Amino acid sequence: MRILLVEDDLPLAETLAEALSDQLYTVDIASDASLAWDYAARLEYDLVILDVMLPELDGITLCQKWRSHSYLMPILMMTARDTINDKITGLDAGADDYVIKPVDLGELFARVRALLRRGCATCQPILEWGPIKLDPSTYEVSYDGEILPLTRKEYSILELLLRNGRRVLSRSMIIDSIWNLESPPEEDTVKVHVRSLRQKLKSAGLSADLIETVHGIGYRLANLAEKPLCQGKN
Repeated sequence: MRILLVEDDLPLAETLAEALSDQLYTVDIASDASLAWDYAARLEYDLVILDVMLPELDGITLCQKWRSHSYLMPILMMTARDTINDKITGLDAGADDYVIKPVDLGELFARVRALLRRGCATCQPILEWGPIKLDPSTYEVSYDGEILPLTRKEYSILELLLRNGRRVLSRSMIIDSIWNLESPPEEDTVKVHVRSLRQKLKSAGLSADLIETVHGIGYRLANLAEKPLCQGKN
């Protein structure tokens, strides 16, 4: 899941982005409305966390502008203003929810999860491909009932592949989906993570290669119906 955090207080933005990244979200930071508008035009975000008090164009106006241009992503308004009228103003502008500064991380995470569930009501709660199961609510991947010890990026790559099935994803598409805009890696980094992910799946007992390389294009999930799935266990 990709989140756009619009906050001009850079230390606060970096703190929130790090906390959200620890929850396995990909987070882009925009320090003003103009940059936020450009980011939203370039990428599809699952959620926007929007500060009300921004330089030049405020968050209320930016929210209204997005809605008037048919942007439908959930918007969580964030502000130090704690009055009923301020909340009404934000919700009337098109925000889906409201959180008050100073932000309690537990409350923020709960509101983010609720909005993402609402925005993804038709998503399959458990992602499966053959014997592999991924639970987005617990960030756990299991094979034959055993949890696999994946890194954040390995988990994110596998989740992205599971959500796209047999669709081929290029390395650049994977980078755009799970790395933030400020620090994208070289494409070979994706190759390294995919290799490590394959090794962990094989070590868990999956004899067939779950991730198929489409040479010159990218990766997709293999058609496991054509392959034996499990290697013998001692």
